[in-house]
Amino acid sequence: MGLVQKITQAGRRLRLRAHHGVELGRSGSIGPGVVVEPGAGHITIGEDCSLSTGVVLATYGGHIEIARWVFLGPYTAIYGHAGITIGEGTLISMHCRILSSNHTIPPFGTLIRSQPDVLLPTKIGRDVWLGAGVTVLGGVSIGDGCIVGAGAVVTKNLPPGAIAYGTPAVVKGQRDGSPSSSI
Repeated sequence: MGLVQKITQAGRRLRLRAHHGVELGRSGSIGPGVVVEPGAGHITIGEDCSLSTGVVLATYGGHIEIARWVFLGPYTAIYGHAGITIGEGTLISMHCRILSSNHTIPPFGTLIRSQPDVLLPTKIGRDVWLGAGVTVLGGVSIGDGCIVGAGAVVTKNLPPGAIAYGTPAVVKGQRDGSPSSSI
């Protein structure tokens, strides 16, 4: 890393630390255009995390907890309305979306936008790999060691070590090589 890159990186880290409601580990990298909006919520970013270009972390009054050594790929968006936790050593590829709420479905004629959010805490375990463009919906728990294929939409909990893909994501195997019981 050149001197100009180091100075720019240091400036980004200082600006991020200045946000009220943000705890930032001492080491790691922050790319250009990262947006952090703790609002009335709280964001914790562990040691040795990498936040790539254009990452968005917004709590909307909830919280986002990112353990150490997590990679967030370019243009990943995480919305922590009801709380999101991401475990150590997790790899989240570019353009992923992680949510922790949904909208109420009112009767026809009532504006959807006028209804409150349904809060659904989301948990992603340690050593998880989310492929490019994965969407994790609110209320989902992804077990330790899971792999989720590119473009998948995770609508239900995934057990530890599962390999899942599709829309909606379906478990197709296990990291230990055994076939899935849901195949």
